Amino acid sequence: MVLKGQSAKPEASAAPSVQRRVERFADGRIEPVVDWIASEVPVALHYNGRPHAVMLATPADLDDFALGFSLSEAIIAAPAELESVETKVRLEGIELDLRIPPPRAEAVAARQRNLTAGSSCGLCGTQQLEDVVRHPPAVGPGLRIDVETLHIALSALHAAQPLNSQTGATHAAAWANGGGELLFVREDVGRHNALDKLIGALARAGADLGQGFLILTSRASYEMVQKAATVGIALVVAISAPTALAIHLADSTAVTLVGFARDATHVVYTHAHRLVMSRE
Repeated sequence: MVLKGQSAKPEASAAPSVQRRVERFADGRIEPVVDWIASEVPVALHYNGRPHAVMLATPADLDDFALGFSLSEAIIAAPAELESVETKVRLEGIELDLRIPPPRAEAVAARQRNLTAGSSCGLCGTQQLEDVVRHPPAVGPGLRIDVETLHIALSALHAAQPLNSQTGATHAAAWANGGGELLFVREDVGRHNALDKLIGALARAGADLGQGFLILTSRASYEMVQKAATVGIALVVAISAPTALAIHLADSTAVTLVGFARDATHVVYTHAHRLVMSRE
């Protein structure tokens, strides 16, 4: 299943998965097999020639990642401010050279994040408390959906994750419309990276973020809600639990936060008015 803006082929720089010989134990027997393994490589982001952060990520959809990270971290305020992205493959990993307006680059330098961040880390390397607890403005009215629409989108999500189906090792961030149709899905070994890739894909497509909702195949931690609120996403659905700080941020930014969304169940933590029981 290939969705809008989703490539069925790996980027030339590196493959999102690789094959390795392994020994599989099952039913009391050991069998040598060839297995697919998700790739995880260092991806360095440089802004106007200055190193900013190194993320461990799946080497796919890196243009989306560069744009989404820049937007969700409030490094730029609009997609047009990312003037160019140059991808350089190094022996140690991949380097993304991003060009942004000089005033934006100076602001980035003032809150430098130049430590390596793991694939599960959204705040690693942040040096100032004010950069960690960043409160975006309240989101707009957003979309109201019914419970059936939410679970239509959830039921379609498994088939829309080819890399996870192949490797069992990646998260996904998905964007669904008001009918529950999945329009965009991005995958990565890191949940934050998957969300940034999705945000970048949505920005590149000029999507109206008031006319859809976000689904995460992970817990809803503070930084995931922060990224969503920063770009104006009003409805966030996660298949696992939120944290207390995530709930606090969702409440203060008018985001509807849904957790434990699986099969026919879910829990609404904030601003429940966007989720109704039946189609109106």
